[in-house]
Amino acid sequence: MSKILVTGGAGFIGSNFVHYIIENTDYSVTVLDSLTYAGNRASLDGLPIDRFDFVQGDICDAPLVDELFARHSQVVHYAAESHNDNSLHDPRPFLDTNIIGTYTLLEAARRYGTRFHHISTDEVYGDLELDDPERFTELTPYNPSSPYSSTKASSDLLVRAWVRSFGVQATISNCSNNYGPYQHVEKFIPRQITNILTGERPKLYGAGENVRDWIHANDHSSAVLAILERGIPGETYLIGADGEKDNIAVVELILSLLGQPKDAYDHVVDRVGHDKRYAIDSSKLRRELGWLPAYSSFESGLSSTIDWYRDNEMWWHPQKAAAESRYKQQGQ
Repeated sequence: MSKILVTGGAGFIGSNFVHYIIENTDYSVTVLDSLTYAGNRASLDGLPIDRFDFVQGDICDAPLVDELFARHSQVVHYAAESHNDNSLHDPRPFLDTNIIGTYTLLEAARRYGTRFHHISTDEVYGDLELDDPERFTELTPYNPSSPYSSTKASSDLLVRAWVRSFGVQATISNCSNNYGPYQHVEKFIPRQITNILTGERPKLYGAGENVRDWIHANDHSSAVLAILERGIPGETYLIGADGEKDNIAVVELILSLLGQPKDAYDHVVDRVGHDKRYAIDSSKLRRELGWLPAYSSFESGLSSTIDWYRDNEMWWHPQKAAAESRYKQQGQ
């Protein structure tokens, strides 16, 4: 039975990946997570103890990382500071986790010859004009616009350098915006869902024209597994499900699915430097590794996500008041 180490596995997309791996393969999984506000141990409840282990710790802790790499043949690196608004308020944690943390992991991968997969974001490419027919590809130049995306771009470049300079067996994936279970209520889609479920109105940045390319977390997980098992070390793969929607359309669809008037939302102050549009061309992944998303319909994926939040208030409710307090302080 192969053993996979998942960093940041108590976070949103990391925990979804852990559940996906346990449910769809015979791998055993160890999660390394520092349990910051974005990590939630409850997101990993119910996993089989004979195939799952949890270690609380920091990816910048080199002795701990070294000990864990010695016991695992494959590592999937999800751990990251990832909220744009937080990076604008205090960039330093993003440098520590996204750059120094990734460096620490790469050095361990170099020592132990570990198969290493690095999870990144489409935000490293900057943004596209709303009427631009192009989409991001693996050859798109990096043009990050926030402390968050610039530190993720930096971590990607570290991975590429360690592949070329030291022969680390690493791949990179840059994914579009995820949605699904276990996502913190500070994020766009769960914030709107939980606002409605608690009797509040959804909040829309600015005019709501910004476009994101949405993918269900399960589809992201299946793509990462395909890359881990069949991807070529040194290669980058973009992950997307052709789910481009502007923010106003997403809010209106959430309202509609929850039986509310489509205009029952409030406009709030826009984010500083808010990227206009992200769009992923995932044809390389589909062509070379034979991957396809299971959720071809954004509406069906969103409906199942709403059902999850409706059924799991005990998971998200403790986070809600603090998240809304932070937004209120920012006028959002």
